[in-house]
Amino acid sequence: MADTGRHPAPRRVVITGTGVISPIGHSVQEFWAAATAGTNGVKAITGLDTALLPTRFAGQVTGFDPLAHMPNRVARRLDSYAQFALAAAQEAMAQAGLKDAGERPERTAVAMGTGYGPGRLMQSSILALHHKGRRRINPYLATGGSLDSAAGEIAVRFGAHGPSTTAVTACATGATSVGEAMRMIRHGYADVVIAGGADDAINPLDLAAAANSGALSRRDDSPELASRPFDRARDGFVMGAGAGVVVLEAEEHARLRGAAVLAELAGYGAGTDTYHATHPHPQGVSATLAMTAALADAGLSPDAVDHISAHGTGTELNDRIESAAIRTVLGERAPRVPISSLKSMTGHMIGAAGAAELIAAVQTLRTGLVPPTLNCDDPEDGELDYVPHRAREIDARVVMSNSFGFGGHNAVLVVRSWEDHA
Repeated sequence: MADTGRHPAPRRVVITGTGVISPIGHSVQEFWAAATAGTNGVKAITGLDTALLPTRFAGQVTGFDPLAHMPNRVARRLDSYAQFALAAAQEAMAQAGLKDAGERPERTAVAMGTGYGPGRLMQSSILALHHKGRRRINPYLATGGSLDSAAGEIAVRFGAHGPSTTAVTACATGATSVGEAMRMIRHGYADVVIAGGADDAINPLDLAAAANSGALSRRDDSPELASRPFDRARDGFVMGAGAGVVVLEAEEHARLRGAAVLAELAGYGAGTDTYHATHPHPQGVSATLAMTAALADAGLSPDAVDHISAHGTGTELNDRIESAAIRTVLGERAPRVPISSLKSMTGHMIGAAGAAELIAAVQTLRTGLVPPTLNCDDPEDGELDYVPHRAREIDARVVMSNSFGFGGHNAVLVVRSWEDHA
């Protein structure tokens, strides 16, 4: 009988590489230095005519040169979101010490999600069709204009012949992609997965849509104060952009090649809140279930959690309900567990958020630093510790990362220190 590559028991999954493109840095090193310094990446939008938009600021990725990461023939066929994804994937693979998919490319998979996809490319193409006719349409639009363009490009770049998937679970996309990638490895469908999420929704169409839904902050007079997770004066989230990518490996695969392990991806919980398309259940039932499921999947009790990398969008409903869910899950310990929202610095990177915030969780395990929540001047819950204004040193061995999205998509990841459990 042919060897299917499947294993009879779940395998441990480790993280061996990370990559980030964000409003506060174009590498993990830059991103983490800026995050722990409390650097604010929310500014007035440049490069777009925002005169007709109700919100004129965002967490843009500025100064990014795609040609520093890929040939022009590749860059010109991709939307900016896919360029970010490819650049972050290259950084993650380099840190993992992997040049390509190796001798068994069918055992390397890609799971790269996006919330909005190639919005910039699609909008410019529609305008070109309308004003100049079909001959002005980029011939690569059929592939570059698809939601799976980033996943496909990453697979081609590294010769990954295993499964290639694209998740779309709104704001939970990055976490969903990583969690499902973990399951691929656990159950023997792959040995290595390049996983994460990317988005660049800072274009007139997506900004107008988000603003019209009532979800975006309107604090145009002071953009640096606009993203204020868990603060009573919050008035909506700030759109962000970027990519977060991790390289996941089966423990034995990493050991055999002598890879340096950054952390163990220990747990994943997911579910769907069917209460409303954009409003979470008032009691946070689904969020609580996802957090509880992630801990159970990791074989950990709530008492093991040392830090929470929160979803923390800065919208009225999310922050209140996430705080309540944290209290439900952690019980009496909730006030003693530091909670941070990176979105206070980056804005909401949508499909990239869950993956970038997971990478921050890994960095917390490795450095003992917890990033701050900026602009949290008057906390929603006065007893919870939102790490306001300044980073803090802690002894962290287990970190939970929350991602809750429109459409009721909830995904939670748990990482733990590899040194403690190797």
